[in-house]
Amino acid sequence: MQSLRMIENWPVPTAAAAVVRADGSVAGTCGPQQHRFPLASVTKPLAAYAALVAIEEGAVELDEPAGPEGSTVRHLLAHTSGLAFDEQRTMAAPGTRRIYSNAGFETLGDHIAEATDIPFPQYLREAVLEPLGMDATELAGSPAKDGVSTVADLIRFAAELQAPRLLAPETVAAATSVVFPGLTGVLPGYGHQKPNDWGLGFEIRDGKSPHWTGASSSARTFGHFGQSGTFLWVDPEAGGTGAACVALTDRAFGPWAVDVWPPLTDAVLAELHAA
Repeated sequence: MQSLRMIENWPVPTAAAAVVRADGSVAGTCGPQQHRFPLASVTKPLAAYAALVAIEEGAVELDEPAGPEGSTVRHLLAHTSGLAFDEQRTMAAPGTRRIYSNAGFETLGDHIAEATDIPFPQYLREAVLEPLGMDATELAGSPAKDGVSTVADLIRFAAELQAPRLLAPETVAAATSVVFPGLTGVLPGYGHQKPNDWGLGFEIRDGKSPHWTGASSSARTFGHFGQSGTFLWVDPEAGGTGAACVALTDRAFGPWAVDVWPPLTDAVLAELHAA
C-alpha cells in the first residue's frame, strides 16, 4: 500500500507498519517487519486477550472479585476498578470513573496467575502467543506495558481480532464494545473525554476528539496505542469489510505522533476504500 510509505518520513529512528484485512490477508507492509520493538501499552490488548481465554476456560470469571473492594475482573479490564494510574491506590469507587490504570492490569495479571498457578507471562505465551505463532513476542514484566513484539507477529494478532480462533466471536465482540457506558475520564496524551469509552482491554473510538486514529475512522474502531510510539487499531468498517493497522516505532509518544498518526490512518482508510 502506498499510504504506508508515509512512515518513511516520520521523525523516528525506526518504524514498521502493516495493514491486515478482515480475511487475514495482508494488504501492505512497510519497514522492517521482523524488528522487535517495545510495545508499551499495546501490551494491554495482548494481556486482555489472555484474560479472556482464562475466562472462557473457566479459570476466572468476569464478575468475580479482583482488585479493590467491590471491584471485579471486568472492572480491571475496563479501567473502572478505581485504581490509580501507576500505583496501588484507590481513587474512586469501582464502576464510577474511567481511570486508565497500569496498576489495574498488573493486579489482573497477578489475579490470573494466582487462579491458574501459572506466571502470567507464561500464561500469555501458552494461551495466545504460541497458538498464533507469535514467536518473536514476549512479556518481560508488567502485563500493562512490558511486551516486546514485531509487526510480523502483530499481523497475526490483528487477524485474530477480526476472525477469532482462540475465543468465541461473541467474546471478542463483547470485549470490543463499550463496557460501563457513559463514564468520563482522561485518555492519556489526549486529555479529558466525555464519555471515555472502553471495552475489555480495548479502547473504543466512538466520538472522541482529539484522538490518535483518523478523522475518517468509524466509531466502531477499537485498539490501543503505546507510549513507546506504537499503535494497533481495528476498524470493522474500513474498506467496507474491515481492516486493521499496526505501526511500531522506537521513539516515545509525543507531539510528533499526534501530528503524523491520524494522517496515516486517514490515508490507509482512503486507499482501502478506493481498492
